[in-house]
Amino acid sequence: MNHQPSTANYLADTETGLPLPKPPVFESVEDERRHRKQRLAAAMRLFGKFGYSEGISGHLSVRDPEYPDRFWVNPFGQAFERIRVADLVCVDPDGRVVDGDGLVNPSAFVIHYHIHDQRPDAVAVAHGHTVYARALGALGRLLEPLDQESAAFWNDQVLFAEYEGPAVDFDMGRRIAECLEDNRSILLAHHGLITVGGSIDEAAHWFFTYEQAARVQLAAASAGEVRPLDDKQARLARDGFGNAHLGWFSFQLLWDQIIAEQPDLLEE
Repeated sequence: MNHQPSTANYLADTETGLPLPKPPVFESVEDERRHRKQRLAAAMRLFGKFGYSEGISGHLSVRDPEYPDRFWVNPFGQAFERIRVADLVCVDPDGRVVDGDGLVNPSAFVIHYHIHDQRPDAVAVAHGHTVYARALGALGRLLEPLDQESAAFWNDQVLFAEYEGPAVDFDMGRRIAECLEDNRSILLAHHGLITVGGSIDEAAHWFFTYEQAARVQLAAASAGEVRPLDDKQARLARDGFGNAHLGWFSFQLLWDQIIAEQPDLLEE
């Protein structure tokens, strides 16, 4: 006799049907700031661990919970592999470091300032010059929904085809943010990748997922004719793998891993 369980017995009461915990709630702005900075430093260490370093290039930011027009970012000229909470710098709307001892990369300021300014929902921004995203950008192509993970970006990504040298011009940062609109990712041709999220956990997860999906797409295209999901399939996959709550939770596994391996990143 076949047993058919009730879905109420095993599907969690969340928008994904998965048993996802809720993000933390903080008793004070100081606690929330510490949490955001810890996650930011961890994301940077993960960038280093995954080989996403490219000299002085690449920067991640998170909005300050008390002063929403300020953001925390990695200091200029320090390797992702060495970043600690103590090394992070806070930048104001004029590009001045108002907390921390390091300097800010001009590119980090003009890009992150405009995205945070134009996207109140973008608590965090991740940018890197990674191999597979750069290769995809060199082809002038965005991700196709070839699988569940890449479908997270279906109708939620945009290509910035302009290139006028390194993004250190204030107006260039504005145009990048305007092109991004309400998408979760923007691929900068001849440059790199930017992802945003409602937390640094989420923004970093989207970055990691996009880079891996770009790798899959390039590998599949080199082997033969790719067969993307159709629109209905892509929508179903995006509803699951593109879920913001799931994106946040996915980072928690990486957080546990990097904290166990590199606990010094928490030094304040």
